[in-house]
Amino acid sequence: MRVVLTGGDGFIAVNLRINLAERAGTQVIPVTRTTSRRELEEAISTADAVVHLAGVNRPREGQSYAENGAFTAEVCGAVRRSGRPTPVILSSSVQAGLDNAYGASKREAEGHVLALREAGNPVAIFRLPNVFGKWARPGYNSAIATFCHNAAHGLPLTIHDPAAPLTLAYVDDVVGAFLRCLGGAWPGDGWAEVDPVHHTTVGEAACLISSFGSSRESSMPGRVGCGLARALYATYLSYVPPKSFSYPLKRNTDARGSFCEVLRTPDCGQFSFFTAAPGVTRGGHYHHTKSEKFIVVQGQARFRFKDMRTGAAAEVEARGSDPVVVETVPGWAHDITNTGNTDLVVLLWANEVFDRDRPDTFMHAAGK
Repeated sequence: MRVVLTGGDGFIAVNLRINLAERAGTQVIPVTRTTSRRELEEAISTADAVVHLAGVNRPREGQSYAENGAFTAEVCGAVRRSGRPTPVILSSSVQAGLDNAYGASKREAEGHVLALREAGNPVAIFRLPNVFGKWARPGYNSAIATFCHNAAHGLPLTIHDPAAPLTLAYVDDVVGAFLRCLGGAWPGDGWAEVDPVHHTTVGEAACLISSFGSSRESSMPGRVGCGLARALYATYLSYVPPKSFSYPLKRNTDARGSFCEVLRTPDCGQFSFFTAAPGVTRGGHYHHTKSEKFIVVQGQARFRFKDMRTGAAAEVEARGSDPVVVETVPGWAHDITNTGNTDLVVLLWANEVFDRDRPDTFMHAAGK
């Protein structure tokens, strides 16, 4: 499949190009400002699809919004002259529904593409809201790009109106919608949408992005596994400079070994690891409610358990060479002993974040 991509060096285009490169048999022909009209015509003449992303959204000297309609007319003219029913995707804007110069130029571009549809070409017109994601240019593509860049570099976030509404689409979702069209899912009426679209405010987005920067100190990145927070977190991370790809953790060391807390979550506990020298026993306590999961990743260990109600006892052997999850049970005292000849390394998950005021940890030897 040969895909001509106008605006080929832009933010959305770069994301789309990398996704298309992952597909065997797909060739991308980028069209940029340096592409000649003859080269554009030749590229489109053999294209299997055209994704038209080029446009003027912030006119520089010598430019005007009128170029949006004029260049789209040129692209559509080349498609007609090819004599082939080449499908076309157009990146339009929600501002096409507004009464301003930019909106008018986008409506004109849409009209040229809709005329292709009348001629039998499959088309998909996307009226995109503010698009954000990795590789967007700070100070140009979106406020989100600027916020994420500044937060990742320790710079202040300038907010003029925290209550101002923001309607956002994540670039991965935009690219996914484009790819579905290129895969054959062309809309019957020529109009297509990105899903999901996120609705928030400038202040809410800035507050969430700011929290990502402080999460390294707190070891708590927040709920970043789904929805808008997931997309904003990924975008924020894309602006972290290489010198900050790693950051230190606090490691507590004593005669038994060391303990290091790695990550806390708002409502799904915390992750840690610890070490123990040969022959050392750690633990020796019970919990009323808290539970834990241990995984030996290096060495070998014996886990001992004692039921605080009945006195019943149990033991579990674990080795890093044959990993298992050893789970503690509320009401059972437990400890872990390094039974090998090398340092023991154990990963630990607790279902709740440690609270010094209410630790739910009571000392009692598991072997007695």
